[in-house]
Amino acid sequence: MIRKHPILGVLFAWIAIYAIFAYLKPNTFLAFDIVELMMRQSIIIGIGALGMTYVIINAGIDLSAGSVLALSSVSGALVYNQTGSPSLVVLACLSTGLIFGCLNGVLVSRLKAGPFIVTLGSMLALRGLAKGFAHEKTVSIVDKFVQPDLLLFNLASGLPKSQKWQLFPLGAWVWIVFLVILAVALNYTTFGRNVVAVGSNEAAAKLCGIPVNSVKVGVYSLAGFFFGLAGLMSFSRTTLGDPTSGAGDELKMIAAVVIGGASLSGGEGSMVGTALGVLIMSTISIGCSQMAIPNWIQEILTGVIILTAVAIDRWRASKLAAA
Repeated sequence: MIRKHPILGVLFAWIAIYAIFAYLKPNTFLAFDIVELMMRQSIIIGIGALGMTYVIINAGIDLSAGSVLALSSVSGALVYNQTGSPSLVVLACLSTGLIFGCLNGVLVSRLKAGPFIVTLGSMLALRGLAKGFAHEKTVSIVDKFVQPDLLLFNLASGLPKSQKWQLFPLGAWVWIVFLVILAVALNYTTFGRNVVAVGSNEAAAKLCGIPVNSVKVGVYSLAGFFFGLAGLMSFSRTTLGDPTSGAGDELKMIAAVVIGGASLSGGEGSMVGTALGVLIMSTISIGCSQMAIPNWIQEILTGVIILTAVAIDRWRASKLAAA
C-alpha cells in the first residue's frame, strides 16, 4: 500500500523556520533579496535532488551524485577550452551525467549487489576519473574574462539591477521547470507509476509484469542527467572545472529528499516535498550565517531535522502497519 505524502507538514515546517528567522532578523528575512539568495544557493543541490528523489522512491540510493557532478564540471571546462562553444559545454555536462547514470542503473539491476555498494564504488571511481581528466588540478577557463556576460556563466549568479524583473537567476527557473515536469511524470505517467510500484514492492511489481530492471536503469539514468545538470550549474557559478567539487553534495541531496518526506524504504516521495526540503536546508544555512551562528551548530540543526523526519516516517509506517 502506497502511503500518502505528508506535503503540508513539510510546508508548515519551512514556514515555521522562515518565520523564526524573520522574527530574529526582520531587516534581512522580510526583504525579497533574501528569497533570491535562497533560490540561488539552492540551485545545485535542488537540481541534483530532483534525480535523487526518483532514486529513493524507487527504493535505491546513489552515493555517486557528487562525483558525477564533479566529472561533469570538468568535462564542461575541458570542452569549453577546446571549442569555446556553450552549446557543446551543456551537451558535455548532460551527456556525462546521463552516461554514468545509465551505467549505475545497469550495474544496480544486473549485479544484484545493492545500490549502496554499487554507487559507493562509482563514487570513488568517478571521483578518480575526474581528477585524472583534470590532471589533479582545477581546470581554469581560457579567455575567462573575454566574455563575462556569456549566458553560460550567469546561470547561478546573482541578478544585476537591470535583470531584477526575472526574480530568480535562470538556473533557478530551470530547477522550477524540471520540478514541475518530474512531478507530473511521477504522478501521471506509466513510468512514474512503475517507479513507485517497484519502490513499494519489487516482487509484486515483477508479478504485475513491470520490467523492474528497465525501470531501475531509467531511474538511475534520469538521476545521472540531473547530476550532470547540477555539474553544469556548478561550472557556471565557479567558471572552473573542479574535480573536488560536489564532495558531500550527495548527502545534502539525500537529506533534502528525506526532509521532504520521502521514505528510504521506497514507494513514497514528492518532488514538491524535496524542493521544500532543499529550501529548509538553505533557510537554515542563510539564517545561521546572518546571525553569525557557527557552522557546526548549523550541521547539528540540519541533522536533528533529518532524524526527526525519519522518526516521523517510521512512526507513520508503524501506524499504517497496525491499521
